[in-house]
Amino acid sequence: MSRRFADKVVLVTGASSGVGKAVAERAATEGAAVVLGARGKDAGEQVAADIRAAGGRAIFVPTDVTVEEEVARLTQAALTEYGRLDAAFNNAGAVNAFGPVEQIDAAGWRADLELNLTSVFYGLRHQVPAIVAAGGGAILNNASNLGVVGMGSVAPYVAAKHGVVGLTRAVALEVADQGVRLNALVSGAVDTPAFRNSMGATPEGEAAIAALHPLGRISKPEEIASFCAYLLSDEASFITGAALAIDGGFTAK
Repeated sequence: MSRRFADKVVLVTGASSGVGKAVAERAATEGAAVVLGARGKDAGEQVAADIRAAGGRAIFVPTDVTVEEEVARLTQAALTEYGRLDAAFNNAGAVNAFGPVEQIDAAGWRADLELNLTSVFYGLRHQVPAIVAAGGGAILNNASNLGVVGMGSVAPYVAAKHGVVGLTRAVALEVADQGVRLNALVSGAVDTPAFRNSMGATPEGEAAIAALHPLGRISKPEEIASFCAYLLSDEASFITGAALAIDGGFTAK
């Protein structure tokens, strides 16, 4: 395994399971000190403990990304514990409101925007200055495949994720001359606990989602983590302002 993140500090939200956990573990394996944020305290602490047990460096900070003060505290933890911040993966997100648009109330609309879009805004407000102070680095925002295509019954989530792509591109232009790169991750379905819960843990549900991907399957978290590690590393030094797909062909249709 390479040491692309030796002497670097990487922050990950939604890090207690799934893609966030996989990215944190991958970055740590490649030499990063990782700062993990999530609402699930016990699960998050366990991820950090497992990384340390494997010889890596990690701390966990309980974080509700819809609360700016907690997002600020997460970034400050990186600076306090490790003295810098070089990269961030704004990954936390979920669908809160399901159904036709006329059946979704204002609370459901706000919940999806706050968790999936406003949280990224909060992250960027605090991460960008910290990364600039470190001499530059990279930020990756999880926009999912629904950040670039539509899907019925989850309109607030689709709107929020499209907003993540726009926000990413706008801020990428603002900070390009300061050595900070920003990109949006366009990911297909991933085999995570959240995915299995949303499918009701039925083979039929999984098969239906897999069939939407031309490769005929959903991805493993480790596959997504490999791509994320590349985009957060200096190897992707000429990529910014992009919405990049790892989705089994979902958005190629």
